[in-house]
Amino acid sequence: MKLSFISLVASAGLLATPLAHAQQFKILLFTKTAGWHHEAVHAGVTAVQELGKLHDFSVSWTADAGRVMNDAELAKYQAVVFLLTTGDVLDEAQQAAFERYIRKGGGFVGVHSAADTEYGWPWYTKMVGHMFRVHPAVQTAVLQVEDRNFPGMERFARRSLFTDEWYEFGPATSTSLRYLLSVDESTYKPETVWPDRQGKGLGKFHPISWYQPYDGGRAFYTALGHLPATYRDPVFLHHLYGGIYWAATGRGFRAD
Repeated sequence: MKLSFISLVASAGLLATPLAHAQQFKILLFTKTAGWHHEAVHAGVTAVQELGKLHDFSVSWTADAGRVMNDAELAKYQAVVFLLTTGDVLDEAQQAAFERYIRKGGGFVGVHSAADTEYGWPWYTKMVGHMFRVHPAVQTAVLQVEDRNFPGMERFARRSLFTDEWYEFGPATSTSLRYLLSVDESTYKPETVWPDRQGKGLGKFHPISWYQPYDGGRAFYTALGHLPATYRDPVFLHHLYGGIYWAATGRGFRAD
C-alpha cells in the first residue's frame, strides 16, 4: 500500500510538470566580418537577443561560418540574420549550403553592412537587392515610409527624423524588391569624396529598406543600424523584429 501511494504521488507530480516551452521560431544571428568591424556589433547582438526574449523566439549567435553554414545546422533555423557582416565571409561550400537553405524556404535578414558583404557572389547580391557603394558622414535626415503594410512598419511616422550612416547603393540587382523606407536626400548632405570613389546621392528616390520573395525563400534588408545607440531605439527595434518575423514565418501584416 505504501509503495502504491508513493507511486501515485510520483505519477501526479509528473503530470503536474509543465511541458517544455516551445518558442515560436529559431533564428541564427551571424556576425562574421572580413573587412570593417562595426562598433555596433555587440549592441546589435544584445538587442536581437532581447527581441528574442520579448517576442519568444530563439537566438543562436556566432561569427564562425565553419560551424553553422552547412545543411545540418542551417536546417535548425527558420531565418538567418546577417548583422553588420562585411567582406567575403563564406567559402564556396558554405555559399552552396546557404543557397540550398533559402531554396528550401528559409529566411534571410540583412542589417546595414550586409549590403557590404560578398560582392563576388551574384546569388547573394541579388538576394540583398542593392549593394553598398559609398556613404557620407553620419547625419540626421528625414526617413520616409513607403509601405506601412508590412510587419514592424506600423510604428514609424510617415516622415520622421533619424540619424544614421546613409548608404548610397548601386542599382537594384533584383526586379522583385518591395520598398518599405526611403530617406529624403534634400534633408541631409549626401555628397562625399573617398580616395577611390565619390558619392552624390541617389536623387529623388533613395531606398533604405525593402523585402522580396527570393529563390523559394524570403529576404528582408534594412540599411539602418550603424550606430550602437540605434539598437536602443524602440521604433527601429520593432522594424527589425518585423523583418525577422516575416523572414522566419512568411506572415504579413496590414496597418491600413
